[in-house]
Amino acid sequence: MPYVSLHSLLAILMAAWLAVGCGSTATGVSKEYEETNGWSAQRIYTEAREEMSAGGWERSIKLLEVLEAKYPFGRFAQQAQMDIAYAYWKYADHASALAACDRFIKLYPNHANIDYMYYLKGLVNFNEDLGLFGKVSRQDPTERDNKAARESFDTFKELITRYPDSKYTPDARLRLRYLTYALAQYEVHVARYYMKRTAYLAAANRAQNVITTYPNSPSQEEALYILMNAYTAMGLKDLAADAKKVMDLNYPNSVIVRNKGPVNNEPWWKLW
Repeated sequence: MPYVSLHSLLAILMAAWLAVGCGSTATGVSKEYEETNGWSAQRIYTEAREEMSAGGWERSIKLLEVLEAKYPFGRFAQQAQMDIAYAYWKYADHASALAACDRFIKLYPNHANIDYMYYLKGLVNFNEDLGLFGKVSRQDPTERDNKAARESFDTFKELITRYPDSKYTPDARLRLRYLTYALAQYEVHVARYYMKRTAYLAAANRAQNVITTYPNSPSQEEALYILMNAYTAMGLKDLAADAKKVMDLNYPNSVIVRNKGPVNNEPWWKLW
């Protein structure tokens, strides 16, 4: 009998639990589990793929779960785990999609298509957080949660770093650029909010985060301007002078400095 790692065993047990637990009948076994009795792994997988092609995401998920439970070591098992992550995403179950991506990455770090799983994970978080980056409303910006966007940023960055030649890397670069602009502008917006409320240390921290984390974003100039003013307001003359030197060096003709604030700042969402 082949050796089974603890991670693989846990994955198998989870798949089996899902197969009998989701859509269970009075007997405690799912309809799909009973329906597929006597089916080969290929037949179950083919049925699941046909459901996916037709947009039957819920049934395809259940069939893929059954496939994992009945044939955990078959040649379709790993492909089923990849497909189920995609199906969960299309079914708008983002939490399950991310869990499936993370599980696959953990279990099969050297898989030939591992780059796709990183890409899919980044895509799930990217789409989940698009609503966060609408035009700024009157809502307190510090109350918004941009966790999904930050995780998408980290995942796409990891994909590009680890697999620069992946066919998914060009699109990941575009999305990373968008996220860089969006997250930097979000941080600047929060920094402005803190400056208006004289929370200068919080404003400085947000501005500094833009400078260190998103160095190539268009928000750098305003972040430096906020940092310079926040340090000045706190009486930190040396730090304010250092920020001004960086500002003068990188933006010698800064419109923001000349007008004492941003004027006609190009919205980041037009850069996508």
